[in-house]
Amino acid sequence: MKLLVCISKTPDTTAKIAFNGDNTKLETAGITFIMNPYDEWYALVKAIEIQEKWGGSVSVLHVGPSENDSIIRKALAIGATDAYRIDTEAVSADQVAFQMASFIQQHVFDIIFTGKETIDYNGAEVGGRMAAQLNFPFISFASHLDIVTENEAIVKRDMEGGTETIQVNTPFVISAAKGMAEQRIPNMKGIMTAKSKPLNVVSPQEYSPKISIVSHELPPAKKAVQYIDPENMAELARLLREEAKVI
Repeated sequence: MKLLVCISKTPDTTAKIAFNGDNTKLETAGITFIMNPYDEWYALVKAIEIQEKWGGSVSVLHVGPSENDSIIRKALAIGATDAYRIDTEAVSADQVAFQMASFIQQHVFDIIFTGKETIDYNGAEVGGRMAAQLNFPFISFASHLDIVTENEAIVKRDMEGGTETIQVNTPFVISAAKGMAEQRIPNMKGIMTAKSKPLNVVSPQEYSPKISIVSHELPPAKKAVQYIDPENMAELARLLREEAKVI
């Protein structure tokens, strides 16, 4: 099977977030970037597990500049066969989905994986936008995937009050959520092998922006914990009603 995993870079979960002077861009100075955990832990590892059982190849696809190559090499160290980097800055979910879908249209893949969302914007948009452009079935927030034949798969995803089971034929796009696979740590052999695996640089397609970032805004700082005398329930009720606005 030919499998493709779309990966993105995100700030490390411990990074302190700040924006530039006009609040239109993330201030990247001093921030460590990582592969998006949903892409790495669930989408990539599941694709590798399928390749180990069914054969074939696992390619990774990324939109970004050369400074992101170390993130792509980590995917190769975990077990991907080869990689493609579309050589342009990622500026929006729509632009990333357009560039990835344009690349996929020129190749043949059985399953295209994404993580369920990125941990920075949490938009969960790229997979659906890609699938729409490709006219492929799209299954979001999947927690389990079984390959029945090389042309058919059974997918499960959690929903309120139960689990939904879906039969889908290849090719399709799937976004992977928790439960899809278990995280793998690159070993020394994988790290050394990754240095010789192909990382192909692809020119971007011409794209007409449909959106622009007006501004970013940090959430309000958390307030200190307030302690209420257990005998003073009237004050607790007032705070919940007037400040927390929950009653």
